[in-house]
Amino acid sequence: MIFIDAAKGKYPFFLEQALRLINDRGIIVADNVLYKGYVMSDYNKHKQRTAVRSLREFIKEIKENPLLETEILEVGDGLSISKVKNK
Repeated sequence: MIFIDAAKGKYPFFLEQALRLINDRGIIVADNVLYKGYVMSDYNKHKQRTAVRSLREFIKEIKENPLLETEILEVGDGLSISKVKNK
């Protein structure tokens, strides 16, 4: 299992590294993926723009990556749970 709870602007990088390191049937959990609801809204303020853009990219990748089965829980600031399929 790999748990991602880091700089929001770096989540795509950490996902790339997690996929490189994880075993088949491993679990990748990421905290704060909905970032105060900004990620799922049309929020575009300058201060958080990079974080929101990166988290949207991260979510797109975990949802569309054929190696992952992903659920996003809308609790707190959001939690994603991705199971790695056999590579």
